[in-house]
Parts: sequence; structure tokens; C-alpha cells
Amino acid sequence: MDGVGSFGAGRAGAAFDPIAFIQQPQTILRILSWIFSIVVFGSIINEGYVNHNSERLYCVFNKNNNACNYGTTIGLIAFLACIFFIILDMKFQQISSIKDRKKAVMLDIGFSGFWAFLWFVGFCFLTNQWQRTTPDNLPLNQGADAARAAITFSFFSIFTWAGLTARAVQKYMLGTDMNLFTTEHVDGVPPIQPYPTGPITEPNDTYQSPPFTENLDSTAPTYQVPIY
Repeated sequence: MDGVGSFGAGRAGAAFDPIAFIQQPQTILRILSWIFSIVVFGSIINEGYVNHNSERLYCVFNKNNNACNYGTTIGLIAFLACIFFIILDMKFQQISSIKDRKKAVMLDIGFSGFWAFLWFVGFCFLTNQWQRTTPDNLPLNQGADAARAAITFSFFSIFTWAGLTARAVQKYMLGTDMNLFTTEHVDGVPPIQPYPTGPITEPNDTYQSPPFTENLDSTAPTYQVPIY
């Protein structure tokens, strides 16, 4: 990883370097995933529906609206997720709590891995429906380019999201350099001062008699109880 410290990032509060951030492989993969998602749902929304001998619009993928809806949904959510994770990556080094960093990395692993799987399902689904599409369903080959673009970039998205999952796993496996953080950063509790380890010295003060006892006259008469 490029950074050294907690989950791939340096010391909390360090200055943000936009050039180094853009050059990171994780950032490049997110930008590519963002572009691919735009192509997928943009192609389906703009040219993925045709009307053949009717006023009703049909999906170019074998007139199966579920195929168009699936591609549009995962593409749109991937588009929004890429924006969210790019912002999270920009703020990641400013997170001082190790627990919060760990949660962010685990969220990245879970979402990226799940979305790579959904892109794989989407690629297989769209490809299957496209193979079943007959020329009669697409007069003048309408929407064919949009369908091919959606299938192609769904295939590319599998690898970009799988790469993001691998990068997040690497960050998680990197763990934490505890030298960069105090107890307050780990648990959110102010550090407790340790007990002194040096030898404990006993006070040298000797016992002193209470005041006014040393000057008592031992020859002074004592009081006797009268006998009746």
C-alpha cells in the first residue's frame, strides 16, 4: 500500500495531497467504475427501449423489461456509490478513530464485493436476453448499439469492482500501526496516567508527643477524692 499506518493511511490529521490521491490505484478504479456505470444505465435509459408496431415501449433485451430495469438499477446505484466512496477516501486520513477506519474499510469490502457479484449476474442476464432477441423485435436494428454497450461495460465493471474489493481487503489486512495512535484514538477514552514504578519511600518523621505534655510538672499535687 502507498500509506503506512492505520489501514493504509498515514497519521491522522495529515495534509491531503490531491495529486497523490488521484494517482492511487484505488482512486483510478473508482473513477473507471463510475464511468462504466454511466455508460450502462445511460445507454439503457436513452436507447434501451423501442416501440414496435405499438405505442408501448419495449426493452431491447428480448422485450424483457426486467433486464432493462436490472441494468439501470445497478448502474445508477453504482454511480452514486462511487461518488460516496471517493468522498470517503478523501476524508479517510482525517479519521482519527481506528474503530471508525475499520468500519469504513469493512463497508468498502462488503459493498464492492457484493456489487462485483451483481455486475456478474447482470452481464450474464443481459447477454442471455440479448441472444434471445430476434431481428423482428428490433426493426432497423434499433437500440442494438446501446444493448452491446451495456453488456460490454457490465463485463468491465466486474473487474473494476473486484479490484476495489481486493484493494479494500489489502487495507484491512494491513491492520494498524499502534505507534501512530494513542489510547484516546483507539477507545475514545482519555489515557490514564500509570502508577509510579520507582521505590516508595516512607516518611522519616518520628513520633512527636502532643503539645503541652512535655512541660507538665511531675511534682504537682494530684487531686484526691474526699472520704466522707
